[in-house]
Amino acid sequence: MTAPVPYRVTDRRVETADTVTLELIGEDGPVFAPGQFAMLTAYGIGEVPISLSGGGRDGRLVHTLRSVGAVTKALHATAPGQVIGVRGPFGTTWDVDAARGRDVLVVAGGIGLAPLRPVVESVLARREEFGRVSVLVGARTPGDLLFPADLRRWRQRADVRVIVDRPAGRWTGNVGLVTGLIPQAEAGPAAAVAYVCGPEVMMRFVAAALIRRGAAEHDIQVSLERDMRCGAGWCGHCQLGPLLLCRDGPVFRYDTVEPLLRVREL
Repeated sequence: MTAPVPYRVTDRRVETADTVTLELIGEDGPVFAPGQFAMLTAYGIGEVPISLSGGGRDGRLVHTLRSVGAVTKALHATAPGQVIGVRGPFGTTWDVDAARGRDVLVVAGGIGLAPLRPVVESVLARREEFGRVSVLVGARTPGDLLFPADLRRWRQRADVRVIVDRPAGRWTGNVGLVTGLIPQAEAGPAAAVAYVCGPEVMMRFVAAALIRRGAAEHDIQVSLERDMRCGAGWCGHCQLGPLLLCRDGPVFRYDTVEPLLRVREL
């Protein structure tokens, strides 16, 4: 196992009450691709796997994380100028090239928008290579929505739709589950490659809704990050049937994992 490489926090942006985005800079860092993750170390406390939400080149990494445990709480509290450790890259990538010449449908639930953010940025940077682009985002409340400035910017070049479970304040937008946005999307599921990330139950319902509207299972990509701990497939906590998600994933074609997700014991 390689030792963590020191990276300095150069920017910290508060996204929600419990979620921040950290921008990190390290010397001669390896290239990370969309969908991959790093093991981030809070020195003296531990490390956790966190997917890339931006950067990936020239030693610049962007990670969006939620404070849910001792390590993420410590990382959440880091300030610009402080140093954290980085190991990686680990994992499989979003296959953005699979959608060239076709529609693109991005469906995110909650913090699942963070690993999908590089997909949207990559597609919009090569906008002429794709057909219609729809970004569908679900959150618990308006206060839980990530990247509001990005959502506004993406709307200039893509079909962006947002829905919340529980409206609050002056919210006048969509209310319900993110699956309710699929019939409204400009990108048609039958003509699209879909990229989906969020709670596992949400991804299963989204995939089922896409398939009912003509999507092929092999054209749906999902990111499964349940119980990942070591990043190297050694501890076995992230096992899903014959798969170790940190080693074989986290990004999979849905036709690969759908039979496993149907087994309740897994």
